[in-house]
Amino acid sequence: MVFNGLIVKGIGGFYYVETADGLYECKARGVFRKKRITPLVGDKVSISVNTNAENTIDEIFERKNSLVRPPLANIDTLFIVSSIVDPQINTVVLDRLIAIAEYKEIEPVIVFTKTDLDDSYIKYVDIYSKAGFKTIVCNNENGLGADEVKKLLKGKISAFAGNTGVGKSSLLNNIDSSLQLATGETSKKLGRGKHTTRHCELFKCAGGYIADTPGFSSLDIERCEKIMKDELPHCFREFADYIYECKFLNNCSHINDKGCAVRKAVEDAKISESRYNSYVQMYNEVKDIKQWEKK
Repeated sequence: MVFNGLIVKGIGGFYYVETADGLYECKARGVFRKKRITPLVGDKVSISVNTNAENTIDEIFERKNSLVRPPLANIDTLFIVSSIVDPQINTVVLDRLIAIAEYKEIEPVIVFTKTDLDDSYIKYVDIYSKAGFKTIVCNNENGLGADEVKKLLKGKISAFAGNTGVGKSSLLNNIDSSLQLATGETSKKLGRGKHTTRHCELFKCAGGYIADTPGFSSLDIERCEKIMKDELPHCFREFADYIYECKFLNNCSHINDKGCAVRKAVEDAKISESRYNSYVQMYNEVKDIKQWEKK
């Protein structure tokens, strides 16, 4: 029998595919190994269910995006969780994650936590809202904002990124208490301790899927994903109204170039200075990397 389905877990060379007929354990056909293609959690696939042999993944349908680490495909939304204090907000890390999401055609949603401890979050909400991003204010102590996040999960595959201590687990518990996520990102529901195999898994929540990614921090994405200098300006969405107005359109780095409309927009406070500074830092990190060196 042949079914179409979604890979919801992959561990030790076995893939668990959810279909309309149920959940099936499968192995990938050898042809994928020969082509150096690895099935990923989130892949939409076609499988053969066999009576006297292993079930197999026969076809991986076209992906709209994928991440190297965590190894996930077809992500709709990346919730970037940042605490205002404890740990202190790092706008460069935040902007880097947003840019990578934009580059991968994943919709970034900014979630600010611990807003009960410091009212400076108002400034950051203003910066990111004006830049064109959905921004949600959360207080994990009383559950504020959890319902707003929950509404965005329906019908989507979502992942949550954020460093240790920003409140990802508390937020997810407020969205669905049955998840029972403990501090340190260890899931009791999935029976995972620190010595067990680390793997990605999708679990159902609020009419969609959330990627459970042990040890997933902002640093994972930063290390594994690089945006080349020519592509970087297009990953800052508020630049869009200005990049085609630059005097030297095809050669403008938007750093020190004469007649740069982006720099003028920063001077006129139409683009946030902190966002622009993040762009400059990211540009300087990759400006000397050649395309062949990226591979």
